[in-house]
Amino acid sequence: MTLTGTTGAALAADPTLADFGHDPLWITIVKAVMLFVFLGLGVVFGVWFERKLIARMQHRYGPNRAGRFGLLQSVADAIKMGLKEDLFPRNVDRVLYLLAPVIMVVPAFLAFSIVPFGPVVNLFGVQTPLQLVDLPVAVLFMLAMGAVSVYGVVLAGWSSRSPYALLGGLRSAAQVVSYEIAMGLSFVAIFLFAGTLSTSEIVKAQEQTWFAVLLIPSFLVYVICMFGEAARIPFDLPEGEGELVGGFQTEYSSSLKFALIMMGEYLHTFTASGIAVTLFLGGWRAPFPISLWDGANQGWWPVLWFFIKFVLTFCFIVWVRASLPRVRYDQLMSLGWKVLIPVNLAWILLVAAVRNVVVNDGNRTLGIGLGVVIVIGALAIWMRFDTVGQRRKEAKKAQVEAEFEQLSEEPTAGGFPVPPLDLPHYHGVQRDRV
Repeated sequence: MTLTGTTGAALAADPTLADFGHDPLWITIVKAVMLFVFLGLGVVFGVWFERKLIARMQHRYGPNRAGRFGLLQSVADAIKMGLKEDLFPRNVDRVLYLLAPVIMVVPAFLAFSIVPFGPVVNLFGVQTPLQLVDLPVAVLFMLAMGAVSVYGVVLAGWSSRSPYALLGGLRSAAQVVSYEIAMGLSFVAIFLFAGTLSTSEIVKAQEQTWFAVLLIPSFLVYVICMFGEAARIPFDLPEGEGELVGGFQTEYSSSLKFALIMMGEYLHTFTASGIAVTLFLGGWRAPFPISLWDGANQGWWPVLWFFIKFVLTFCFIVWVRASLPRVRYDQLMSLGWKVLIPVNLAWILLVAAVRNVVVNDGNRTLGIGLGVVIVIGALAIWMRFDTVGQRRKEAKKAQVEAEFEQLSEEPTAGGFPVPPLDLPHYHGVQRDRV
């Protein structure tokens, strides 16, 4: 099924790497300001939208006091945080304590600069692509920015001099390391099909079929990793209230510092949504059947298609938050290392083999057959390892049950050795009566 389609006129407007780096300085500044305003207003209305949507799911009203429909609630909260007293806990490292929220926010803005909003358009009389910047390694740049932002979380936990904050920061570091690997591997299949790491050219490669349909396993793995990378429920372990109070942000009072942290979290969620739209959902290209219209992918219409996909992806993230509970930390790590990474490696092997046979030999049937053989072999290996792991779990469970039976017979078994005490009031009393 064709999910997107363009005419020859629309293809002429597709941006390439050659279209970047030639804009006048003032056009670059205008696009940067437009991106900043979009993300800033997106955070303000994103908070309101999430609260209203979750309230609707829980049969509540949500924010409804500040402005019509509560639209000004986020503005009121921002003003409140700006007017609150700025407190510093005792013994904190002030420099790192203040720098940590900034490190969380800035990489999120930079990561969104590689997201294409549309084709080449006429902006104030200048032909320019609706994208701030594109690079030959744009996707790697996005991954790097996501990894840099975790430094802010770790520094926030360490500089606070609080055990809860420190544990939250360490959790975040381990989580990002685990899921950054799986996320990066989910992009490899896209690179093999698109032949590039440039976001604008990856969007162009989805002219006929979205990669979310063509590479379903990669898309599913990315969706899971998206929650882990953005630390959203069910993977918001760095700020688990049940065991860590507020996690790495425990010692940040409700001031501008806390507002920056919340802004950074929403910006990372927006970046994850934008990357999902760009790499898997066709980017700014119109969905089927709108793509049958000749002018669907020309002019400013693609901005609307991108925005609709972006909002729907954000709605999905909010829906998951309202539907699922927080998982345990060991479950989070097991999913990342024992499931997502092995599945990714097997899928990359399959895609590379099929792609090589189809492209070089032109034999689609042979490529599909080879892919089926590889999939069956990978499943057999995975089932073998899964059987071994299941046997280990059963042996561990049997050992625990045996220990409990021993404790029921002898309560002090396995405990700390206590020297015998001479208790006169127990003289002459048999042991079974004590």
